Amino acid sequence: MQRILVLNPKGGSGKTTIATNLAGYYASQGDRPLLLDNDPQGSSARWLKKRTAEQPAIHGLAAFDRNSRMTRAWQMRIPPDVTHVVVDTPAAVSAQDMPEMTRGADAIIIPVLPSDIDIHAFSKCIADLLLIAKVRRDENRLCVVANRVRRNTLIFQSLMRFLNTLRIPVIATLRDSQNYVRAAEQGVGLHEMKKYLVDQDLDDWLPLLAWLRAKEAAGPPRNLDTLQETA
Repeated sequence: MQRILVLNPKGGSGKTTIATNLAGYYASQGDRPLLLDNDPQGSSARWLKKRTAEQPAIHGLAAFDRNSRMTRAWQMRIPPDVTHVVVDTPAAVSAQDMPEMTRGADAIIIPVLPSDIDIHAFSKCIADLLLIAKVRRDENRLCVVANRVRRNTLIFQSLMRFLNTLRIPVIATLRDSQNYVRAAEQGVGLHEMKKYLVDQDLDDWLPLLAWLRAKEAAGPPRNLDTLQETA
C-alpha cells in the first residue's frame, strides 16, 4: 500500500487539485484508492460526494470531522483492499506538526504556484521539512509540482530557476487549465474525462505518475498505524 502526502502550508497552492486527480487516476486504473481529507475546509470530501455510483469507487475519510459517537481508531479504519492512500493536508500546517504528518509517507508531493508570495512560502516549507521533519533528500520521498503554470511567462522562469537550486526533483509542471475547474465541479479526475478534451493536461501528469509507480515498485510495504494516528 502506497501512502502519498500532498503538502504545502500555503493555502491555494493546489493540494486538493492534485490529491483528487491522483485518487481519480488510481480509481480509473482499477485500483482501490482512499482519499483522506485532513483539511477542515473539506474540499476533497465535497468532491467525493459529487461522484456517482457508476464511477470507479474511491473510499473517503474526512479526518477533520471528529465523531464523538465512535472511537478515533474506528472512524479512521482503512479497508484492507485499499491500494493507495492519498492525503490532502490542511493549510497553515505548523513546522512542529510536520514530523508526525510526514512519518510513514512513501511520497511527499509539494505543489507550488508561480508567484513571489508562493515561492517565499514554499522555501520555508522546504526548510521545515528538511530541518524539523528531518526528511532527507537521499530518501527520495520529496518531489515538487509546479502548478497552474504558464510556461512563457517571466515568473514561471523565475520559479524554475529557484526550484533548480534546491536539489529536490521538480517532477511535473501542470499548466493553468480550465479542465481542472470542470473536473472539480463534476467530481471526476482528468483521467476519467474524455481523452480528446484533456490530452495536453494528461501529458503533464506522466512524469509524476511514473515517479510514483517507480517508488511503489521499489518500496517495501509498511504498517499503516502511523498514518492513522497522525490523520
